[in-house]
Amino acid sequence: MSTKDFIEKDYYKVLGVPKDATEAEIKKAYRKLAREFHPDANKGNAKAEERFKEISEANDVLGDPKKRKEYDEARALFGNGGFRPGPGAAGGSFNFDLGDLFGGGGGTTQAGGFGGGIGDVFGGLFNRGGTAGTRTQPRRGQDVESEVTLSFTEAIEGATVPLRMSSQAPCKACSGTGDKNGTPRVCPTCVGTGQVARGSGGGFSLTDPCPDCKGRGLIAEHPCMECKGSGRAKSSRTMQVRIPAGVTDGQRIRLRGKGAPGERGGPAGDLYVAVHVGEHPVFGRKGDNLTVTVPVTFAEAALGGEVRVPTLNGPVVTLKLPPGTPNGRTMRARGKGAVRKDGTRGDLLVTVEVSVPQDLSGKARDALEAYREATAGEDPRAELFEAAKGA
Repeated sequence: MSTKDFIEKDYYKVLGVPKDATEAEIKKAYRKLAREFHPDANKGNAKAEERFKEISEANDVLGDPKKRKEYDEARALFGNGGFRPGPGAAGGSFNFDLGDLFGGGGGTTQAGGFGGGIGDVFGGLFNRGGTAGTRTQPRRGQDVESEVTLSFTEAIEGATVPLRMSSQAPCKACSGTGDKNGTPRVCPTCVGTGQVARGSGGGFSLTDPCPDCKGRGLIAEHPCMECKGSGRAKSSRTMQVRIPAGVTDGQRIRLRGKGAPGERGGPAGDLYVAVHVGEHPVFGRKGDNLTVTVPVTFAEAALGGEVRVPTLNGPVVTLKLPPGTPNGRTMRARGKGAVRKDGTRGDLLVTVEVSVPQDLSGKARDALEAYREATAGEDPRAELFEAAKGA
């Protein structure tokens, strides 16, 4: 993501939440929008797919307290397209060190999906009087996005899946130089920095990528025929990626250093994998718990008994059904659910559904007629009518 995108995108507006929204409110808004615009629910709808990506991107920032703090600070500084000094900054004189604020001094807070701390995001914006050599650093590779569809069981147990990815990598024909002879020259416009200053005020200047060398700092005298002088070429590769157990539908997994290769010895970008999970014909999921509906006979519900219940890829469990169990009651088989982050498992929630037979044998019908006669004086709806009258 570019610095410009990071500053200008209003992630609060994307999720439809106020700037002081709590983590719970952000999570709720994300889940609602993710369900609405999920690609599986909008097959062939390019606009919905793009909207889903925007929602995921916004949640990736606002859903992480550290990223959200850095984002809010960046918006506060550059919200109107320029730096807004705080108290004590009259006349362009600042009473704090920009180097400390933007990572020039001590430790740097990491910013998750943006490839480093806030110093990495904004370091190139300020001309802090350094030499040109301080800005001709190795360039980090681009982040890459991919998708994978898992079966319900694979999502619960984890799986290793092949992912074929296309990204930009150093051109093999020119070894990433952009020049077919391997001898590019330093760009005279930016003097090899890859950046040019624009505007000034308050004692500093903002910079943009150099329009002549496209931010590379180098110009090819004899452009490579393969990459047209860019030094980058499209590369395809297949990776075996391990998807951890317990992932959920719509979850976005970050794999550090598995994105596009960097330039001039720079680190590789990250790989983001959007996970889609298929449905299971028997089991459902509720957080870390699995769900299953088990039919029982009227006699089992009324008299009680033992009920055998299937588990996902595990042995059958037997649950004791108390006498007088009502339809819809949920029981719990502990440790038979989805895998949690700490390696433990959730539970299997078993919902009882009393099965009403469609066809009765003569003996069964006689038995039910006898039961009806034996309970003729009971009216299960009496309290219902009494409550309706008193309301």
